[in-house]
Amino acid sequence: MTGLLVLAAVAVLVGSIVQSATGFGFALVAAPVLFPALGPKEAIGTLLVLACVGSVLILATERRRPRPLGLDASVIVATSIPGAVAGIVVLRSFDSVTLQYAVTGSVLVALLVRRYAPRRALAEGRAWWSAPAAGLAAGALTTSTNTSGPPLLLHLTGQGREPSRVRDTINVCYLGLSAVSALALWATRTSGAVPDPVVLAATVPLVVLGHRAGRPVFARLVGGGSYEAVLTGTLVAAVVLGLVTAVL
Repeated sequence: MTGLLVLAAVAVLVGSIVQSATGFGFALVAAPVLFPALGPKEAIGTLLVLACVGSVLILATERRRPRPLGLDASVIVATSIPGAVAGIVVLRSFDSVTLQYAVTGSVLVALLVRRYAPRRALAEGRAWWSAPAAGLAAGALTTSTNTSGPPLLLHLTGQGREPSRVRDTINVCYLGLSAVSALALWATRTSGAVPDPVVLAATVPLVVLGHRAGRPVFARLVGGGSYEAVLTGTLVAAVVLGLVTAVL
């Protein structure tokens, strides 16, 4: 268990670097290790807090004015509520290994859509149903696996938005989704989702460190035109990590 906890700490650090550098991906990296290390319910609560810390750092500490897409974020958070309740049912019904496979499956679907969907289909992210669908899926994924990034990413990049606005919008959505998920967990009396203060005390500094390391990476990705390629690479890496940790 000690080795698994060390690996979990490393995953939190790497996940926070990825979140800072791309705008998403914290839970994709950290969840596959935190689930077996802490158990599904405590892992969800811990991931909610740590992802919020990362989002606040992105939005409030970079000496710039964030430019999220307000309408998209509002619709996504509002429509996440029924999904969040459904996700709690999943959380209560399955063990950590099954949930790890669910994480991997959701990422794989997002990867396949990004890779094979025609450009015209992706451009339909402006359709009225795109943001509500992303919100519903993100809500369910937040309370079950805390991996809401893929549906948000598909919706926002499908609109052809610039990377900085995608990054800001995803992290505004993370904060809203976390609030919705916390209320849903409390309302459904889902015990065991309260994070351990000792675990938070050990991991929050890692999130801060990861944010500082990832912030200049984002600037280089945007400047070099490789942001989209790195998003795809992050999804591929998440699939591999999810499968490895589930098997082991």
